[in-house]
Parts: sequence; C-alpha cells; structure tokens
Amino acid sequence: MKKILILFLAVLVFQSCFAFDIKKEKNNMTREEISNRNYELLFNSNPKDMDFGTDAEFMEILRKYIFCDIFSTGNLDVKTRELITVTSLSVQQTLPQLKAHINAAINVGVKPDELIEAIYQCAPFIGFPKTLNAVGVLNQVLKERGLKFENITRSTTTDETRYDKGYEIQNPLYGDEIAQTFKDLPDDMGKDVAKFLTEFCFGDIYTRKGLDIKTRELLSIVILTTAGNYEQLKSHVAGALKANNTKEEITAAIIQCMPYVGFPKAFEALKIVKNSVK
Repeated sequence: MKKILILFLAVLVFQSCFAFDIKKEKNNMTREEISNRNYELLFNSNPKDMDFGTDAEFMEILRKYIFCDIFSTGNLDVKTRELITVTSLSVQQTLPQLKAHINAAINVGVKPDELIEAIYQCAPFIGFPKTLNAVGVLNQVLKERGLKFENITRSTTTDETRYDKGYEIQNPLYGDEIAQTFKDLPDDMGKDVAKFLTEFCFGDIYTRKGLDIKTRELLSIVILTTAGNYEQLKSHVAGALKANNTKEEITAAIIQCMPYVGFPKAFEALKIVKNSVK
C-alpha cells in the first residue's frame, strides 16, 4: 500500500511538471499537440482513442480552444485552473461536466480538502441547495476513487468567535460597505443582514482550513463572473487585489471561465478588472 501511495504521488508531481513543460514548448508545438497533451494530463485518456461520433469536429474545436488557447493564457498553474473550472461548473450546476473536472482536478494533484472548500465557498453566493448538489458530486467521485478528506474538521471558529474572526477578514478587504448599504432597511434589519454576512460568509467559510484567503477571493471572482453578478464583482475585484491577487491573476482567472460562461459574461467581468484601481 505504501509503495502504491509513493508511486501515485510521484505521478502527480510528474504530471504537474509536465503541464509547465507544455507551456514552455508552446512555440514548438501545434494547437492539436498542446490540447491533446493537456487533455491526456487532465483526463488520463488520449482524445485520439475516443469516439465522439457525429460531434467529433465540435469536440476538436472545444479541445483546442480550452486546452490549448485558454490553458496557454496567463500564468495560472494547472491546479488553480481546475479549481476555477470546478467552481464555475458548481455555480452553473452542470453536474456531468463538474464530475469530469473534479476527476481531472484530482488527477493533477488538487486535494479533496481543497475541492470541498472551493465548493463550500460557493454557498454564500449561490445558496445551499446548489452548493449541496455540487458537494454530492464530489462525494460520489471520492467514493468511486476510494479517497477521503485529510481533515474532516476544517472549521476554526465557534458560535462565540465567528463574528469577530469573520470581521478580522472582512474589514480590511471591504470595510463596512454592506452595513452602510443596508442601514436604512425597515426595523433596523440592515444590521442583521450585515451581521449575517460577517458571520456566515467570512466567519463560517473564509476562516476554514483548506484554502487561503487569496485563493478564496480569486474563487469569489469566478463565482460572481459565472453568475453575472457584476455589481458585487466590482467590490470583490477590489477585495481580491487587497488579498494579494494581481490584476494578471484575476484576468487569467476570468479568461479561464470564458469557455464555460461564454464571451458576454467574461467581457463584462474583464471590463471591471480593467477599470479597477490597483
């Protein structure tokens, strides 16, 4: 069993390094070669050996666009790209494709703990029902592959600390923006809304182990881009920059979403990044 585990880890390291070699060799490879190599890296299958029936030409367009053109744009590593894709597909509830990309993420070294946290990260933005659907797909994949989470308990707060811990993260990134926005709601319910955001989004979710704040903010950009929530995206682009994401990383993350959400949504999101201050 130990030998199998060592071999598995060695394969993951080789695959991750191989992905970077493909990018370095881009000028010496055709679109088809790059897309095929990346596809095989992600899905452990050679597209040349697959029967796409009457959709073979369309699948070739898809494969070259996503796994060559998009994967060669920006400096995101392959693990981050798959976390982004899993997040976008979770938001869209495209569950068959989500299952395929959860498997692909695992194949390139994304840990189950990172995957579950990326999906949990969606809950404050898309609600619990859709998030639970995506969680169900991940759990199914882990069961089929005989994998488990490294840490069952990743929470770091209690009922008594969740507000304060959430505020410690929220305030440097967003200040009291929400409290000010909803301060005039009837019966002073704006205070409740602001408190819920601090406690749930930042206290319950952002404080969890498995992903750092920088990654969580980048994935929030992905969620809002996918959902088309551009007003909130403006704030989160500013927050992502404060969390030490660069404009280049945010731009590349949005472009990574482009094949899954379409050009119109991606263009609107890119305009916001272009006009952001930092």
